[in-house]
Amino acid sequence: MTRDDAILDERRAQVLRNGADGPAMACGKTSAAGSVSQRACVFCGSRVVLYPIADAVHLVHGPVGCAVYTWDIRGALSSGPQLHRNSFCTDLQETDVIHGGEKKLTRCLRELVTTYRPNAAFVYSTCIAGIIGDDIGAVCRKATAEYGIPVIPVMSEGFKGTKKDGYRAACEALASLIGTGDTTGISPHSINILGEFNIAGETWIIRDYLTAMGINVVATMTGDGRVPDIRRAHGAKLNLVQCSGSMVHLAKEMESRYGIPFKRVSYFGIEDMSQALYDVAEFFGDAPMLRRAQELVHRELTALLPALRDYRRDLTGRRAAIYVGGAFKAFSLVRALRHLGMQTVVVGSQTGNADDYRQLKELCDPGTIIVDDSNPVELAAFVREKGVDLFIGGVKERPIAYKLGIGFCDHNHERKRALAGFVGMLNFAREVHATVTSPVWNYVPRRRRLQEAV
Repeated sequence: MTRDDAILDERRAQVLRNGADGPAMACGKTSAAGSVSQRACVFCGSRVVLYPIADAVHLVHGPVGCAVYTWDIRGALSSGPQLHRNSFCTDLQETDVIHGGEKKLTRCLRELVTTYRPNAAFVYSTCIAGIIGDDIGAVCRKATAEYGIPVIPVMSEGFKGTKKDGYRAACEALASLIGTGDTTGISPHSINILGEFNIAGETWIIRDYLTAMGINVVATMTGDGRVPDIRRAHGAKLNLVQCSGSMVHLAKEMESRYGIPFKRVSYFGIEDMSQALYDVAEFFGDAPMLRRAQELVHRELTALLPALRDYRRDLTGRRAAIYVGGAFKAFSLVRALRHLGMQTVVVGSQTGNADDYRQLKELCDPGTIIVDDSNPVELAAFVREKGVDLFIGGVKERPIAYKLGIGFCDHNHERKRALAGFVGMLNFAREVHATVTSPVWNYVPRRRRLQEAV
């Protein structure tokens, strides 16, 4: 199969070879029928955002398969409650489809709330619940009045769209909580962290940096999240948005309702982590805070840069492919790989917008393949064409890399190693080095043929 044969005709506008003449890259489209897109469903998007809220019950109203899909596949950690580790489900059966599942949902909520005494409950509507027409909103309103806690419907039926629509549903659920708590005692130098999910404890790393600068973190949405903190998040003076695909809708809503401005940041890689800290200090216009940020960055880099040199020596000239959910990750990964001497030759995302791909064009080298909403056939063809040494992606991309006999690094929600912050950059370098230089690839026939072709 040639590289052109791998691309469906209706998708050609969503694949760009950087530097080549042609129309602007298309994006924001629904997945082409038959392409087996790497995107996930609406429910998946909503649970990615909300599940790290650790003191709430998360109840999936649908078949048990939906709940199985979300059980224990996250690296989101909690410093206290572990309710988010459970994927409770109403387990809709054929008889429920025929007669309706509202009574079953009511019974499940009663049992969960009386057993666990959560601070809130989120009820996720799945495809089946939407098709049979269960009035989940009415059940949740009745439960809220009966139990005295927020019971929030998350309208995440998969047939409504894609993972990105699930992000919006989650943001609307969070917006219903924000503004219902007391803001007494919140510092003038206060922020909310949005779009950070505490994968492998990354929220704690970022909070430590900000605390050292003199910043009060009111709420994280949603890594190691707590309902009382989210309810008073409207008292913060600034929102930091990392995963813009998942949280920019909420940030704009908070700006409109409460006048809280937001800044888009990234905590991955040296430049982006440093800039995020400087942006906060500059926003507050506090000279001592900026000095503390500069001292923190200097201290961290003094320890980090010598450690990266040895890895760079072995990795210089190696090639990488990146395919991630949100394009913000791709920006940081391209820069981080350059620090290791590696070149990004394929890069794409599931949910990027026109501005994201414009930035990728400016950031990447000529000839880099930039792709929106790709699929396994395309990705495999691009990886072969470019002679890739490393594939960075998520759980759905791992089989592609291993079948082609190349190294893989997990940069999704399933990973167990922190990659954010300065310590995360060192972890990233270690993982990339160990993966790319592993001798196992010398014994993979596909890999040998790939090397010979290049």
